[in-house]
Parts: sequence; C-alpha cells; structure tokens
Amino acid sequence: MEHRHLGASGLRVPVLSFGAGTFGGQGPLFGAWGTTDVHEAREMVDICLEAGVNLFDTADVYSNGASEQVLGAAIQGRRDEVLISTKTGLPIGEGPNDAGLGRTRLITATENALRRLGTDYIDLLQLHAFDAFTPVEETLSTLDSLVQAGKVRYVGVSNFAGWQLMKSLAAADKYGYPRYVAHQVYYSLVGRDYEWDLMPLAQDQGVGALVWSPLGWGRLTGKIRRDQPLPANSRLHQTADFGPPVADADLYDIVDALDQIATETGKSVPQVALNWLLQRPTVSSVIIGARNAEQLRHNLGAAGWTLAPTQIAKLDAASERTAPYPHFPYHRQEGFARLSPPAIAPA
Repeated sequence: MEHRHLGASGLRVPVLSFGAGTFGGQGPLFGAWGTTDVHEAREMVDICLEAGVNLFDTADVYSNGASEQVLGAAIQGRRDEVLISTKTGLPIGEGPNDAGLGRTRLITATENALRRLGTDYIDLLQLHAFDAFTPVEETLSTLDSLVQAGKVRYVGVSNFAGWQLMKSLAAADKYGYPRYVAHQVYYSLVGRDYEWDLMPLAQDQGVGALVWSPLGWGRLTGKIRRDQPLPANSRLHQTADFGPPVADADLYDIVDALDQIATETGKSVPQVALNWLLQRPTVSSVIIGARNAEQLRHNLGAAGWTLAPTQIAKLDAASERTAPYPHFPYHRQEGFARLSPPAIAPA
C-alpha cells in the first residue's frame, strides 16, 4: 500500500483509509450505512492492516459515539499499529455546549472521544464543521493546548469553505498555533466542486485532502445504470436526501465512461472511480467504507495500479462541468493562461 505525506506534515498515511461510519450503526442515516459490531469490526481491522491500511476515520456524531466505541474495542491491544482520526463540532445533544468549536466543547469532546476509543491520544483531530460564533483564535488556542498536552498529535478540518480555512491558517501562522494539515472533503467523479477553490488552496498551503464519499454517496458502486430502476437494496432509498445532490443525466454519462474503462482494465466500476481519485492533486488518502469483509476486500483493489492517461482523460471529460462564478469567465479567455499558475500536477 502506497503511503503519502498528509499535506505538508511529517505524518505519512495510506492512500486508502477506512471509514468507520458503519460501526455500531444507529439512527436513520448511520443505521442505513451499516451496523457493524465489535466482532465484525475486528475482522475488518485485520483485513485493513494486512493490506497496509492503518488509518481509521470516525467521529463523535457517528451513531452517537457508538462508532468510536466499536473502533476502540476493535483495535484493543494494537494501538501502536494504527492511526486514529476522529472529528467533533457537529451537534451531539440539546445542551448549550453540545455543538460548536468553543473551548469548553472542544476539551470535553476530546476527553469523551479518548474514553470511547480507549486511548490516551488521537493521531488526527478534525473539526467537523466551521463554527461562525466562536473566534478562530479561541478554537486554535484550545487545539494548541491539546497538542501540548499530548492528547492530539495533528489537527485538521472537514467541510470548511475556502475563506474559513484560509482565515484559520492565517491565525495559526500569526500566533504560532498548530496548522491544519488535513481537510476532509467530499470529492468524486459526480462531485468535483472541491477543485475550484479548495484544491488550489490546499496545494498552496500544504493541506492534504482526505476524501469522504468517494463513490458519490453510493452512486458509483456499479449497481446504478441508465434506464434501470434504483436497486431495491440500495441504501440511497434511505440516505439520498442526506447527501450531495446529483443530476441523473450527469450520473449516467459518468457511469457509461466507467463501464467502458472497467471493461478495458478488468477492474470494477467502483475500483476505477476510486483509482481516478488517487491520481488527483492534493489527495493524501481516500476514505473507503464497507458493510462487510467482502466489500472491503473489493474496495482495497482500487490501489496498487494506475489508470492510463487516456482513461483518466475520458473520465475527466465525462465528469467535467462548467465552473461556477468567479471561475468560469476567466477560463473562457485565451489570455488567462498568462495570469494563472501552471496546471497542478497529480499527487
């Protein structure tokens, strides 16, 4: 398994990592993702470690903390072999300090995560969403104290807008606080918005992308086809409204291209879709999930090989969409090449 630096940090992570959102599934969203218990989770951890995947991602909001608890039990006795990434910031209750990124919330959330995970440190703590009501300096100073105490080793964010991330990085530089080295983002062939602002920012500032929902919220599994009804067992029946919207016309054009390349390569549609992401700039790791061991082993087959340039170009063309303002006016001007930086090379 290839490993890459997480952004500009010294931490090396596998190009595929495991998302534990299916662990201990509870509620309408996470219960539909999966209900993996401790015994099944141990098997999945075994499979991941055997393949060289040692980064496991979770969050306190996943099944009300049950995901962290199951993951903690599954890695018991082998903490030194794994990297744990967890997230906090989204609401976990009705209390006044049960959401956000204030000092009280962050310290309490970190202590609770450590207890559920059964560990005394978190390798990567990510802020699950921007908190517009808390000064970024308060958030960063709290994270600095957690790093200084040895409870957190690296910090990152998830689902931040470009200005929110840049404001935070500028404050970190000004006051000498830890910089965010990771941005957990939605990115897939059916959702390339990350490329317009966040990708150039990530390259300029040394922030590595950890990609969530790389199969487009379950739309690129190979089970959805043009002129066919949604399979009866698709989780999209329960979860589509929770995730990013995708137009059917766009989806089917991309699936057609994936089908062609899957035939050419002898790989599956999801393996091709995941491999495309591994070639994208700034991507440090793609987070894969699985409901069972068979599905996990299949997704792990996305690494260890590379799409041909012509195949990447075909997928690029099928998934390309007109850039939103303020990007599109400039890309239509012939002279814009003199004003824009060189094209970003693949990671």
